[in-house]
Amino acid sequence: MGQAVLKNATDAKVVALPAAKAEVVSLSPALAKPLAQRVMSWFTPVLQNLVPPLVTVALILLFWQIAASGPQSSLPPPTKIWEEARDLITEPFYWAGTQDIGLGWRILVSLQRVAIGFGLAAVVGVLVGALIGQSVWAMRGLDPVFQILRTVPPLAWLPLSLAAFRDSQPSAIFVIFITAIWPVIINTAVGIRNIPQDYRNVAQVLRLNQIEFFFKIMVPSAAPYIFTGLRIGVGLSWLAIVAAEMLTGGVGIGFFIWDAWNSSRLSDIIVALVYIGVVGFILDRLVAAIGAIVTRGTAVN
Repeated sequence: MGQAVLKNATDAKVVALPAAKAEVVSLSPALAKPLAQRVMSWFTPVLQNLVPPLVTVALILLFWQIAASGPQSSLPPPTKIWEEARDLITEPFYWAGTQDIGLGWRILVSLQRVAIGFGLAAVVGVLVGALIGQSVWAMRGLDPVFQILRTVPPLAWLPLSLAAFRDSQPSAIFVIFITAIWPVIINTAVGIRNIPQDYRNVAQVLRLNQIEFFFKIMVPSAAPYIFTGLRIGVGLSWLAIVAAEMLTGGVGIGFFIWDAWNSSRLSDIIVALVYIGVVGFILDRLVAAIGAIVTRGTAVN
């Protein structure tokens, strides 16, 4: 038995396993790029979006400077605006009294009125638009009336609102409300009418009540249309508040423009117009960003 074990041990062969092959792990393309190339890849989209408008603004300012530098020009050139209204540009939030305040504070007062009026218009507009889009009889009864009322200019409502509320603050809010509500109603109604029939069938199978159907089917399906109306409405609200404040007074940006006109301060008016345009652009982008988040980027076909 010992010989057999010895023989087996002698006949045993040593099997050499192949050595593990070394592998080279390559870095990801983003990490393998040089630092300068990575920085350029980050800044290229930013430059592509910023350079064209900056060049356009520079050309406009240059043309404006040349055209308004003549002795016969009635408008001040950009250099004169900077000299006369530098405080308004560099110190938007200074406070020296009730009326002697910066344009930043005036913008905030106007935005407060817009927030109240536009918020009410958004809530009421979505509810009424859902009613019109869901009910054929409501559409036949209300749609012609709304089509007539929406063509009334915003300032035409101001005398009625002043007579009804006897105060400039609620009157301005009412003008914003009545101006912004029409696009919200119309776009919401269109979105409700375009809900696919399959969604309605699913709601019937699940036996959703009207409240569940509104929040789970109607609002998500019509959200792109609703936010399209909201974007139009917020733009109209900002236009309406500036016009209304010119007549109702107060400390808003609209009254500031009217007061500057009465004092022949054209440079202040131009600076205020730039503030108004920038704020209006921000409001539009803000509503658009919220709409993109809510609808997850869904576009209206």
